[in-house]
Amino acid sequence: MTGDIEDKPQPLLEHLIELRTRLIWSIGAFFLAFLVCFFFAKDLFNLLVVPYKWAVLWAGLDVKKTELIYTAPQEFFFTQVKVAMFGGLVIAFPIIASQIYKFVAPGLYKNERAAFLPFLVASPILFLLGGALVYFFFTPMVMWFFLSMQQAPTDGEVAISLMPKVSEYLSLIMTLVISFGLVFQLPVVTTLLARVGMIDSKWLASKRKYAIVFAFIAAAILTPPDPMSQIGLALPTILLYEISIHAARLVEKNRAKAALQTSDETDSPE
Repeated sequence: MTGDIEDKPQPLLEHLIELRTRLIWSIGAFFLAFLVCFFFAKDLFNLLVVPYKWAVLWAGLDVKKTELIYTAPQEFFFTQVKVAMFGGLVIAFPIIASQIYKFVAPGLYKNERAAFLPFLVASPILFLLGGALVYFFFTPMVMWFFLSMQQAPTDGEVAISLMPKVSEYLSLIMTLVISFGLVFQLPVVTTLLARVGMIDSKWLASKRKYAIVFAFIAAAILTPPDPMSQIGLALPTILLYEISIHAARLVEKNRAKAALQTSDETDSPE
């Protein structure tokens, strides 16, 4: 292993003090972001309702006549608290991630820090891409599917209408965002494992059939019990797995190239 560790060995007490400092900064950033998000909680919730409005339009219904309800006095208040917590975590994540990196970085070699930083940047970007897919495409499609099950009043049949609760709608969209955000971390995780030599592209390719089965099982667990949600999460997971195989191959090519350059420098006369 090449490179040097910059800091000197520290006693346990100094590590605990450093950990406390990083935790204070992380918790403080989250609490401040939570307060800001709670102040704008209604606006944020209205922003999350936009995909539902799109679904209503796709279903050919009148947006003005649709509504979300709450059936307990405290339900919408706690829904706003959840919105603020979710928004606060998203906003504060860069600071939290940087504090984790600052705590871990002194114990890493220089080449390890250089390798770790791109993944620290890529992880939130991929999470946001997963969230954007949920917001702009997946949630409207799922809600359109549920809205299509409504029944208009006819002779001998009663009207069956969808009236979502604010808490249940928030739980649905948060579950989808978190599920897709975590799934989109697959290339990051596999690339890191490939860099440290724990896996390689041949191993990933040989496990492809198991990965496909696992993708559908994970989709059934993480998403609501409807086929559109499950297929909609399983297919991107399989695609990301294929991207992970390609990323692992790139890591192997770069490692082989670096090893060849090192060999040439060693064999060249001075």
